[in-house]
Amino acid sequence: MIKILFSFAISLIVVSQTLSQNPNYNKEDNFTIAFYNVENLFDTINNPNKIDEQFTPKSDKKWNSARYMKKINDLGKVISSININELPEIVGLCEIENKTVLTDLTNNKFLSKGNYSFVHEESPDVRGIDVALLYNKDEFRYLNHQNYRIHYDFEPETTTRDILYVSGELKNGENLHIFVNHWSSRRNGQEKSEPKRLHTANILRSKIDSIQKINKKAKIVIIGDFNDEPTNKSLYQVLNAGNNQRSNNNKVLYNLMYDKSVNGMGSYNFRGNWNMLDNIIISQSLLKNKKGYIVSTDGGQIFKERWMLYDNVKTGQMTPSKTYGGPNYYGGISDHFPVYLILKK
Repeated sequence: MIKILFSFAISLIVVSQTLSQNPNYNKEDNFTIAFYNVENLFDTINNPNKIDEQFTPKSDKKWNSARYMKKINDLGKVISSININELPEIVGLCEIENKTVLTDLTNNKFLSKGNYSFVHEESPDVRGIDVALLYNKDEFRYLNHQNYRIHYDFEPETTTRDILYVSGELKNGENLHIFVNHWSSRRNGQEKSEPKRLHTANILRSKIDSIQKINKKAKIVIIGDFNDEPTNKSLYQVLNAGNNQRSNNNKVLYNLMYDKSVNGMGSYNFRGNWNMLDNIIISQSLLKNKKGYIVSTDGGQIFKERWMLYDNVKTGQMTPSKTYGGPNYYGGISDHFPVYLILKK
């Protein structure tokens, strides 16, 4: 385990050395999809219908316009750096408050050239944090979307984030089905909170089955902060998403972050332990299709640069530089790393 953690730490240090523009990169043959938990991207205005008072200037956090704009700029820099050759065509987000923050983010100097539009619906989450999808209108033709509301019969008073489904058409005429997720947290412990994520996984699985019933070769990308890791029951058993690349059963999904997770890597660090909570799961058709866009089995990536990291002298680890720790303002970007894949044709 020490060796694994050491190698991951080394990868954090050297990653910036491996990023350089490729003169042979063809934008028409590449399509980048990213997902980013942006850690509480709230505006500074109190909404009486949400529990968002802590993200106002008069709160203990002292969340003000200067801090808000710094976070917007920092997030824009991260997203624009994921693929050094071009801006991502698709970006899934979670922990965003509303359309205002999405507008400010897409108009930011780092992302304004991306010609982004976005899909967002207000969810019933009591804090007012939602999921959303940014898309480049020149590269992805929006067709439709649907929000799938999550109700827990065993805990009816609890509200949570919707699953966002978006379908669209790529420039080569292929349809792409995208699900953006932010599942219930582990606040009361992994085991006690697991039924909520299992319930959500069953709902998502049924929506995937509905698409594959119509077209068994449908190209599907499932991204999000699942608050579970690839080997947990919700992902591995209920969604049937592992690292089986040889299956001919279209219902068997492939988790591009599975192997990285079992090798000790992660997108989130909790008390010195790496967790792969942010996952990219795809249909087998994106691995094996002989036409159109595909991705390799090791195509799921964690994006991290030295300027995104906090050097913890107590643990000797470099972890995501977060914005807050309780009421304490650290000025970091997010407590998660973004994850991404690049489809190629």
